[in-house]
Amino acid sequence: MGAVFGFLSIGSFFALSGISFLHYKIPVFLWIIFFGSLCASFAWYIIKKSLFLYVMGRIFEALITLLITATITFVLLRALPGGPFDREKALPPEIKAHINAKYHLDEPIHFQYFRYISGLMKGYLGESYKYTDRNVSDILKDSLPISVQLGVYALLFAFLIGIPCGVFAAQKGGTLWDRLVMIFSISGVSLPSFVIAPVFILFFAFYLGWFEVALWEGTAFYILPLVVLGLRPLGVIARLTRSGILDVSRSDYVRTARAKGLSENVIFYRHILKNAFLPILTFSAPLIAGILTGSFVIEKIFAIPGMGGHFVNSVTNRDYPLILGGLLVYSSLLIVSNLVVDLLYAYFDPRIKVS
Repeated sequence: MGAVFGFLSIGSFFALSGISFLHYKIPVFLWIIFFGSLCASFAWYIIKKSLFLYVMGRIFEALITLLITATITFVLLRALPGGPFDREKALPPEIKAHINAKYHLDEPIHFQYFRYISGLMKGYLGESYKYTDRNVSDILKDSLPISVQLGVYALLFAFLIGIPCGVFAAQKGGTLWDRLVMIFSISGVSLPSFVIAPVFILFFAFYLGWFEVALWEGTAFYILPLVVLGLRPLGVIARLTRSGILDVSRSDYVRTARAKGLSENVIFYRHILKNAFLPILTFSAPLIAGILTGSFVIEKIFAIPGMGGHFVNSVTNRDYPLILGGLLVYSSLLIVSNLVVDLLYAYFDPRIKVS
């Protein structure tokens, strides 16, 4: 459907070439190799599992879902009292009429809707009401890579620490070490980020002086926001890993593997750990979508110029095109993450059939 409602062709994802890793600029050709290899592996997996029709059906459902999401959001924004240019100090009527005419807000709502949908089909997300002479595509192109960079760091932190903690707790089940790991994970889940962030800033930035307080200008600026953003998913992943390992360890096929005389390492890594990943996969779909678009709270607290700050400001300013653009990007990431997770189910557990 043209540019898939525009936001896949706006250049936001091509702007990923601007993402750096620990302040090292990743060359464009490495991104091409990475995405090329990823797409080739994905295509090979789909063909091998005979999932082409299934994937095409899911893509069609995704387009319909995005259309419904855009429609409902569009109608709700127009139904709210007030408008994007209503201020405490009212504008002169002739100036307000000129502004409304410029952005076609003086047209009937169904004309505005069809104008917006036709723009999406052509890859145009509209012009921001707040940021003069800037369209939504340019704003997302500048801010989305920063949110993705923060999200990737937080995901790496959550998975690289959470899974080993869950494995360690499961192997030490019922001991003091198990309880300590679970207390740590529950604390990470229970404490909100707007409470943890000021404490970390006060202790690690002001008292110890190890890290920078805000902005996004180097490695010293990355540590605090990625740790605060990754603590909650880390705790959930640790708990899911522990419970998954303990549940799978009691399965019949694990007892059969032990009866055959297989070593504990083979049983653990080939049978237990692989199947224990299924609950983590279920949690990963919304986690990846939410964390890659950035946490609004974290980006606000640490003054990170990502998509979260623009989205919050767009809601405050009634910037309709920017609200819709950010929502569609988030929705697309959520849909893609769910599709990838559904396909990975069949890989991690052959008993599950994707149909």
